[in-house]
Amino acid sequence: MAEYKLLLPSMGEGVMEATVITWLFNEGDQVKEDDSVVEIATDKVDSDVPTPVSGKIIKILKQKDEVAKVGEAIAILEIEGEGGSTASEEVKTETSAPDAETIKAIEEPLNPTATSHVEFSGDLYLSPLVKSIAQQENISESELKTIKGSGLEGRITKEDILAHVSNRGNQPQQAVQQQAVPVQAASTPPAVTSAPASTISVAAGDEIIPMDRMRKIIAENMVKAKHIAPHVTSFIETDVTNVVKWRAKNKDMFEKREGEKLTFMPIFVKAIVKAIQDFPMINVSINGDNIIKKKNINIGMATALPDGNLIVPVIKNADQLSLSGLAKAINDLAYRARNKKLRPEDTQGATYTISNVGSFGNLMGTPIIPQPQVAIMAIGAIVKKPAVLETKDGDVIAIRQLMFMSHSYDHRVVDGSLGGMMLKHVHDYLQNWDLNTEI
Repeated sequence: MAEYKLLLPSMGEGVMEATVITWLFNEGDQVKEDDSVVEIATDKVDSDVPTPVSGKIIKILKQKDEVAKVGEAIAILEIEGEGGSTASEEVKTETSAPDAETIKAIEEPLNPTATSHVEFSGDLYLSPLVKSIAQQENISESELKTIKGSGLEGRITKEDILAHVSNRGNQPQQAVQQQAVPVQAASTPPAVTSAPASTISVAAGDEIIPMDRMRKIIAENMVKAKHIAPHVTSFIETDVTNVVKWRAKNKDMFEKREGEKLTFMPIFVKAIVKAIQDFPMINVSINGDNIIKKKNINIGMATALPDGNLIVPVIKNADQLSLSGLAKAINDLAYRARNKKLRPEDTQGATYTISNVGSFGNLMGTPIIPQPQVAIMAIGAIVKKPAVLETKDGDVIAIRQLMFMSHSYDHRVVDGSLGGMMLKHVHDYLQNWDLNTEI
C-alpha cells in the first residue's frame, strides 16, 4: 500500500487559498476516483474537490473552517501500490504548490501602491488577501495586532479586517496607529466605510439569523459597487411578440434535437451582444484615469441559488456563440450554479451583466452594476397587454407581449446618450426579431 496526498487544486487566476466548508467523507471511508470528497469556498464561489484516485481516507489534514493554500495537502489517502506508507512516497499529481515568483506575480497587482506600502514581519500570519487589504488601507502591524481574529487559532479573516475598516472612523484617534497615507491617483475612490451602526432593538420572538459567508460577500460587493459608481438607470418597454412566437415554434424541436431547454435568455443575450458590438464603449472598465476597452465580450448571468443567495456565472466569448451555443452554455452554467458545481473561473472575467428579474414576476428593476463593469441590464416579466399598432389602414389596438428593460450604467464614463442608445438597440433587435431565425 502507498500513501497519496490530496492537494488543493488550482482554482483560477488570482485564487491562492480556500476555506474548507465540510467534508463529504470521514476518516476511514473508502472513496472512488472522481468522487467529490470536500466542499471548499473562495471569495468567488463554493465548489467541490474530487479525488483523482480511489482509496481510503486515513487522515484529514484540514478541518472545517480551516484555510488551505493552493497546492497544500488537505488529506491523505491509502491507495493500492508498492512502497511503504510514508508521505515521501506519495503519488505525484500535476497540481503543485505555486513557487515564490508565481505568488509574487499574483499578489503584486493587489497592491497598486507597492512603492509606498506597509511591511509586516513574520510574527503575524496574514493571508495574501488580508495582507492586501491591510496595505491598501494603510493598517500598520501594531494596529493589526489589536484586531481580534475569528479564524483558526485567532487568525484575522477578510471579514475581520473589513469590519475593522468599517469601524475605524468610530474609534478615538489616539487608538488608531497609522502610518502616512500612501499617495493614490486622483480618481481612485476612497476606501469603503460605513456610517456608525444604529442600535437595533430585539423584541421577544424576534429571530437573529447570522449572515452566511456568501451573503456577507454579496453585501460587501453591493455596498462597494454603489460607493464606487454613480448609477443612472434608463427604462424602455419592448414588444417581444415575435420573440415569444419564435420560441414557441422552435422549443420542442430544439429540445428533441439537442436535449436542451430553449429559454428566452439566449435570445436576450444575443440581442445584448449585438448592441455591445454597436457600442463597444459600454464594454469597458475604469482603472484610475484610464478606460480599459475590453476585447472579449463576456456576459455575466445573475443566477438565484436555492438557498436564496445570488451568483453570477460568466458566458465567455458570448459574441462567438450561435443561438444554440448560447442556449447550451446558459443551461450548463445555470445547472452547475444551482448544484454547486461551478469552478472559480466560471465566475470571473465578466464585462457586462444581465439580470432576469422577470423570472420572479417583476416588471422592472434598478440593478446594481457589478465592479469593475460599467453597465448591467435587467429584463422584466413578459406580459400580455393591449397596444397601439400602426398599420397601412390606420392605428389599431391589439394584444401584444410587452416587456420592460432597465439599463443601469456608470455615469463616470457612460452618459445618457450612450446608455440610452445601447438600450434602444437591444429594444430594436428584440422587437424586430425575425420569425425565420435559424437555431
